[in-house]
Amino acid sequence: MRRRVREGDREAFAGLYKEFARAVYNHGLRLTGDWSTAEDIMSQTFLTAWDSRGRLREDGGTLLPWLLGIATHKADNARRSARRRHLFLARQPRPGHVEDFAPEAAGRIDDVRRLRAVQASVTRLRRHEREVLSLCVWSGLDYRQTAEALGVSVGTVRSRLSRARKKLARLAEESMEPPGARGEMTSAAAIATVPARKELT
Repeated sequence: MRRRVREGDREAFAGLYKEFARAVYNHGLRLTGDWSTAEDIMSQTFLTAWDSRGRLREDGGTLLPWLLGIATHKADNARRSARRRHLFLARQPRPGHVEDFAPEAAGRIDDVRRLRAVQASVTRLRRHEREVLSLCVWSGLDYRQTAEALGVSVGTVRSRLSRARKKLARLAEESMEPPGARGEMTSAAAIATVPARKELT
């Protein structure tokens, strides 16, 4: 697969997209908390992968770490762009209040609220910690694959993940609602306890 993709085999690249598009999209969503941005990240990732295929090494295993490494950089760019947009909008006059006209969409709104609640804790981590957490815990990469995706050492991955788990557990505990509440932060607390995959041998 690596050789075929490197040589520009469109059929092989289409197979690569079919196999990993969902994983790339999910990674972008976890890093940004926005469905639309995640779709853009997924598209940009595969465009960049195609343009840079000539630099891909022929030896190695799955191409998922390569793709998620590209997606991580795209997500970082998207966050910076969003920050600039928010700063611009903050300087504009506030629009008038608009009443909720779609009560039938309550379920979807609740999903967004839950995602944002978890994202609120995750975004309080440092960027490098968020990236390692997303790759190791959510995307299922082992330490070596995560190191390959981010261009760092395995030891760095281990230390960043350890710090991320401890911080996330503390943040989730601080944000936990009283008994009887919806418990949006339950997912954040669970993330901190999910074991990362071991290194492949």
